[in-house]
Amino acid sequence: MGDTTAWLMLAAGTDRSRASNDGYDDSPSSHYSWDDKVANHAGPQPGHVIVLWDKKRLLGASVIESISHGQGRKATYRCVKCDSTKVEPRSTMSPPIKCYAKECGAEYEVDELPPLMVDVVTYRTKHDVDWMDLHGRLNGKQLRELCVKPKSQHSIRELDYDRFRAAIGSAPAPTTLARIEAAKQVANGHRKAYVRVRVGQGAFRHNLLTRYGNQCAFTGSAPPEALEAAHLYSYAKAAVHEVDGGFLMRRDIHRLFDEGLLAVHPETLHIDVHPSLAIYEEYVRFHNRPLHAKPTDDQCKWLREHWEQTRPTSTGAA
Repeated sequence: MGDTTAWLMLAAGTDRSRASNDGYDDSPSSHYSWDDKVANHAGPQPGHVIVLWDKKRLLGASVIESISHGQGRKATYRCVKCDSTKVEPRSTMSPPIKCYAKECGAEYEVDELPPLMVDVVTYRTKHDVDWMDLHGRLNGKQLRELCVKPKSQHSIRELDYDRFRAAIGSAPAPTTLARIEAAKQVANGHRKAYVRVRVGQGAFRHNLLTRYGNQCAFTGSAPPEALEAAHLYSYAKAAVHEVDGGFLMRRDIHRLFDEGLLAVHPETLHIDVHPSLAIYEEYVRFHNRPLHAKPTDDQCKWLREHWEQTRPTSTGAA
């Protein structure tokens, strides 16, 4: 496995398996919560890849920007017969609660299993900036097989990132993980972004409008209200706005470029449309067309870097 640490996390909100708890507050696209009673609780760290699923299908992926810690109280449940915490609710059977500990199998009505409150350390990720919606691209069986320990039953499981990336690339609706690739390259979880609003962004956009007029570099003339200033380099590393490091892009084009679904061939300087956009005529029509803005040497350098990152299997030859 490569050097990227990734975690498959079960995100089902209050429906998450209650093996010994009352569920957690999850919002897959922005945060994930757990506590120190959960297996692998200390594993996820800022900069790691987080992949969310609901047992049946993939929901999405991101890079952990930060993890906040706190103190809380948690309701735990223990089997009266064997003292195990492996008790879970059943939605279609009666009695509604069963102990799944080996050689136990005790069953309970709700009022027969009172909760025990314990102190816990809480964890909550922030991962909204680089979130990629991958809903349904892989099913639960596929995701389990991509775990380092495929038979694990834990809510937090280590995932083989290289195999996950390959599976996403060969899924029925293939896509790239360009946003993830960009973000995880920056140490300590600080994202590497080709497009992101920063301090001074207004002046940066003004300078690009002065240079290029109301022209999207990919599609041509567009209302200024629809144009955004896109960085072609990592602002997170450079922390400066270089006019030669940006283009004006239509809002939708900007997002697709950020995701790696649109790129610029470093030799021909023609637009490359990712195969996953093949069903969208609006974007396919731009494939292999030249840019509307003539890149400078610096812009060519950054476009090549973007290409190598989002088209890693391509050689760059025409």
